[in-house]
Amino acid sequence: MDNRINGVLLIYHHLLTPAASMIMEHISAFERYSHFQVWAVNTEFGFPSGLHGLQFRVIVLHYSLFGWLPFSLGDEFRAYLAENGSSYKVAFFQDEYRWWLERSKVLNQFKVDCVYTCVEPEYYKDTYWKYTQVPRLETYLPGYVSEVMVRVAKKVSKPDAERTVDIGYRGRQSFGYMGKGAREKHEIGVRFREKAAGQGLALDIETEESARIYGDHWLAFLGNCRAVLGVEAGVSIFDIDNEVFPHYERLQAEYPKASLEQAYEQLLAQYDGKGIYYRTLSPRVFEAAAVRACQILFEGRYSGILEPMVHYISLKKDFSNFDEVMRLYKDPLVRRDLTENAYRDLIDSEKYSYRRFIEDSFDKLLSEAGMQAEVSSEEADKVTARLRKDMIPRRWYASIRSLRYRPFPGRSWLVLLVRIFRKLCVALQAF
Repeated sequence: MDNRINGVLLIYHHLLTPAASMIMEHISAFERYSHFQVWAVNTEFGFPSGLHGLQFRVIVLHYSLFGWLPFSLGDEFRAYLAENGSSYKVAFFQDEYRWWLERSKVLNQFKVDCVYTCVEPEYYKDTYWKYTQVPRLETYLPGYVSEVMVRVAKKVSKPDAERTVDIGYRGRQSFGYMGKGAREKHEIGVRFREKAAGQGLALDIETEESARIYGDHWLAFLGNCRAVLGVEAGVSIFDIDNEVFPHYERLQAEYPKASLEQAYEQLLAQYDGKGIYYRTLSPRVFEAAAVRACQILFEGRYSGILEPMVHYISLKKDFSNFDEVMRLYKDPLVRRDLTENAYRDLIDSEKYSYRRFIEDSFDKLLSEAGMQAEVSSEEADKVTARLRKDMIPRRWYASIRSLRYRPFPGRSWLVLLVRIFRKLCVALQAF
């Protein structure tokens, strides 16, 4: 078999624990919709032995690899990328507000040809082209509309009159160094719940991590809400020069009892809202539109896609128009018009579908770079078999490792045994 594979190797990272479904929806969209043959490899399972010696014409580095330091690219994957210098490399990034030294090192070392970013084009020069030699940048949304999501939404959505929750929301507290913009996800829930108390509404608003809902249960929750709250995704402090976080850590070490507000006033306020604008449309907007839940959103730009009183009710961030928002929400005709508009423009139009994004952006990119989509079914089957050759032991080991994220009696002892087992495996391989 020719070891130059006429297809796409997509490298991603996904823990075997409950998580937001949008990550796997994004990954599976490449396999489902691309005209190019795509093979997806999860680094959580370790390096596939069958990958040695295979050179793919295209390698995609998924944003899930870069969620935290150290990045989820082990030594074998890094060596593989270095060996495949002639492959056309594409990186997808999100949460780009920090770790620019490490991010740039990956892009420069492995000669990435194109980055899909949530940074808007006017800031390319001050971000990627400040620290990297990436020749091509493409702005994209952090999530799109999947066929699976639309199908599940139709199944779980209730008629407006049968929904038992007036206004629902799930949010969580962000890290202080992200700025006030990121804190909106928590503040909108806390303040709205306080302001709406005594209005006779059935509220289901939570802002703690433990209350988050995943998978189809999340869509079912939304489909039982007449309205949902929301904010723009992103942050208001963009730490392009790695200045903010080190200062923030030192401040926390020197004053461990300092409140978030004290830390903000003493350090963070000087950076907030300065420099790179990094706010975008959240995928939650599509989920709410799919279940026809009326959206009450903090005022914002929303990537130029949403219009107030066309797709959503706009809530001022100081809550000064709260009474007007409540008047509009309580009008069933207003709710109907907004939800129908949102469904028509965001869902039914398919303008923001994964299919459209993959075909009109990703596949177009590869075609313009001279890639050919032809690959025989025989060759595809051989590559698939090689990548799956040692999947059972790798999956078993990953399943055992995932227990360290789940609380249960005897967890600390099991973590210790896994570490011993891992060292034993390394020793046996060296032997």
